[in-house]
Amino acid sequence: MGEDGKDNGARPGAPGPAGGRSGRSIPNGDGRSPAATRLYKKRWVIVCLFSAYSLSNAYQWIQYGIISNILMKFYDVDGFAIDWLSMIFMLTYIPFIFPVTWLLDKKGLRVTALLANALNFAGTWIKVASAKSDLFWLTMLGQFVSSLAQVFILGMPSSLASVWFGADEVSTACSIGVFGNQLGIAVGFLLPPILVPNVDDVEELASHIRIMFYISAGVATFIFILVIIVFQEKPEIPPTQAQAQSRNIAPGDYSYTASILSLLRNKPFMLLVLSYGLNVGCFYSISTLLNRMIIEHYPGEEVNAGRIGLTIVVAGMAGSLICGIWLDRTKTYKQTTLAVYLFSLIGMLVYTVTLNLGHLWVVFVTAGVLGFFMTGYLPLGFEFAVELTYPESEGTSSGLLNCSAQIFGIIFTISQGKIIDKWGTFAGNIFLCIFLLIGTALTGFIKSDLRRQKANLLNAEAQTVNSEKATGDLEGAVPPPEVLKEGKF
Repeated sequence: MGEDGKDNGARPGAPGPAGGRSGRSIPNGDGRSPAATRLYKKRWVIVCLFSAYSLSNAYQWIQYGIISNILMKFYDVDGFAIDWLSMIFMLTYIPFIFPVTWLLDKKGLRVTALLANALNFAGTWIKVASAKSDLFWLTMLGQFVSSLAQVFILGMPSSLASVWFGADEVSTACSIGVFGNQLGIAVGFLLPPILVPNVDDVEELASHIRIMFYISAGVATFIFILVIIVFQEKPEIPPTQAQAQSRNIAPGDYSYTASILSLLRNKPFMLLVLSYGLNVGCFYSISTLLNRMIIEHYPGEEVNAGRIGLTIVVAGMAGSLICGIWLDRTKTYKQTTLAVYLFSLIGMLVYTVTLNLGHLWVVFVTAGVLGFFMTGYLPLGFEFAVELTYPESEGTSSGLLNCSAQIFGIIFTISQGKIIDKWGTFAGNIFLCIFLLIGTALTGFIKSDLRRQKANLLNAEAQTVNSEKATGDLEGAVPPPEVLKEGKF
């Protein structure tokens, strides 16, 4: 695979492949021969393929919740049972995240990707068989299998970005990885209300539900085949000096348990874990209960409920990409994270106040503002965590962030659901606003320790010194006294 115009380098003295550029050598910092770095065009294929199967899985998370009133009627269950079809994704993540991140560290990206897609594939086909009114248990089983796939997916964006992308691209690449998950949620909001209309005939309803399941199964199958054929573990030459150094770590020098303990002792990171969990947990709760919120104030608007969810996520995708590009250019991790968190709180307050005004277009606007910041926060948390925890594994830090989000997601979804049942949506949303305020305060207390950036800067300085020594470049150097004395300089 050739390289693009941003190639970081090649092996010292070796010609690059056709279309590539010659390499840039970076010292290892220990006096040994310099490492080499290079960017491959295939990195974009890898991250887009990851986004595709993340999309497929995220779609399944929300496809039930946005038509909860229809599925309650079809399966003859209450709203809390339907909520569990979404919350099972959160619950499954908590006990399985540590073995899965261990597997990611030990076996790498390709094995993790294959397992994720195998489970995603299996879950979709189990649900195809569950399109009968007496098979709620089977659709819950299929959702459980799909939720296992999610455990292998959520922690991968930062790892994949670090393994494949250059130092000035990692935040953008991480945003693209999260973008796929957000797009899947967007499709999950949009398609089910269109594919499954609220009809009274049970057989007709079963046919619509079956079509919805067949579509998701077909997409998951196609993506699984692509992953088997295309997905690659890592580039032959690392993209950054940080990755070059990580490859030099002997397997015996790394302890997963020690890495976890190190992260738990990292106070700035643990503050981020709490604040991230509060923000994303609120997003999970809003997404799961959105149908109930909208139907309460706008009866019969199931399709528009899905469109409002779509608006939230599409605005969030724009926010994610903009924030990722901004981070790559400015490296202002804490400032950006704090600002986006504060605007998430403001957006939630505005959405809460305007939800019951009786004007759907107002809800679309305020939901879009909320989504831009709340969903746009997702890649910021991942990348800020990597900066605070370098050189610990990106998969482990992401796993802890997501674990916090799932725990708070379950707590908030159950609590907000009960509050809505008893006091209405306004009280339920104010409940979330309180925790977003707490999360904003916690973010303000995080000490910004950009370890990865420091490492890259030190390596860049070492590279400059090494390059001057290698080329004999005397520009700016102070000549020896004897040269000055003889007037030869």
